[in-house]
Amino acid sequence: MEQPANSNPQPADNKGTDNNNNKNKQQQPQQKKEGNKKKELQIPEKPEYIAHRVKIWDEEVKRQEQAKSNAPDKPIKVTLPDGKVLDGIAGKTTPMDIALSIAKGLADNAVVAKVNGQLCDLGVPLEEDCNLELFKFDSPEGKKVFWHSSAHILGQALERLYGCRLCVGPPLDDGGFYYDAEMGDMAISSEEYDNIEQVVNKVVADKQPFQRLTISKELALEMFKYNPFKYQILKDKVPEGKTCSVYRCGDLIDPCKGPHIPNTGRAKGFKIVKNSSAYWQGKAENPVLQRVYGISFPNKDLLKDWVKLQEEAAKRDHRLLERTKNYSFSIH
Repeated sequence: MEQPANSNPQPADNKGTDNNNNKNKQQQPQQKKEGNKKKELQIPEKPEYIAHRVKIWDEEVKRQEQAKSNAPDKPIKVTLPDGKVLDGIAGKTTPMDIALSIAKGLADNAVVAKVNGQLCDLGVPLEEDCNLELFKFDSPEGKKVFWHSSAHILGQALERLYGCRLCVGPPLDDGGFYYDAEMGDMAISSEEYDNIEQVVNKVVADKQPFQRLTISKELALEMFKYNPFKYQILKDKVPEGKTCSVYRCGDLIDPCKGPHIPNTGRAKGFKIVKNSSAYWQGKAENPVLQRVYGISFPNKDLLKDWVKLQEEAAKRDHRLLERTKNYSFSIH
C-alpha cells in the first residue's frame, strides 16, 4: 500500500500499542547456530488473518470469473509507439501477450505498461482499442513500479516473520522503498536483516504473480478488519458505494492502486539497507511503527554496483568530515 498523506516519519519514543505485544514476542523468528554453520531460519506459523484474507479473495475471484465466463469475444486494435497495429481480444489479451508477440527478451524485461496514457499491469487484460507502451526497469516509470512492488515483497516477509500489522509501503523518489509495520513493543535491529532477506529470497524464488482484483469498499473493509491501519485508510480514502483495487502476491493481499511487476521473481537483487521508527501518520499521539527500508534491482550485478557506489560515497563523506576538523571558523 502506498503512503497516505501526513505519514512522514517523526522521532518516536518508546510508547506504542500493545494489542499484539505478546504475540510478537512469541513469533519472533529463531535462528540457531552450531559452530560456524548456520541452521535454516525457523519461520513462525502464519498469522490467522492471512487465512481470513485469502478466503475472501478466493471467493470473490470465483464470483467474478463466473460473472464474465459467458462474455463473447470482442476484437480490439492495439497501437504501438512506432505506429504498428496488432490484433487482440477485449478482456483476454494482455500487455504481456503483446510483448511476447514482439520478442521474448522484451517480455522478460518489461516492468509495466502504459495504456492510453495510464500505467497498467502487464498481466491485466486490455478492454478496448488502445495505444500501448512498454517500460523496462531503466525508465523512471519502471523503477517506481519495481520498487513499489518490492515493498510488497518486503511486507510479505515482515508478516511471516513477525505476525505484524502492516501500514504503508511506498517507493521512494531517490530510490528504494520502505514498509511500516506495527509490532507492539518489539523493535527491529540490524541483526535481523539477514533473517528478513532469507524470507524475501524465498518469496522471490517462488515467482509469485502479482494479481489485481477490484472489490467493493464494503468487502475491502471486511477483508482488512483485523488491521486498524489499513481499515482506517480504506474507510477514509474510498468513497461510499465505490470500489478499490487489492493486489495479491503469495499470501500477501494489500489494498493498492498499483500497478506492479509481473511476479516477485523479477526482484533478483534485494537488500535491506536500514530501519527506523516512525509514528503512524506522523503524529506523536499515534502508535509507534517499525520502518524497514530496502533496495532492489532486476539482477544481482546491479545490486553489487549500487552497494559499491554507497560504499564509495560513504568514504568520500568520511574524508570530507576529517578535512573539516582541521579548519576553525570565526565570524567577524
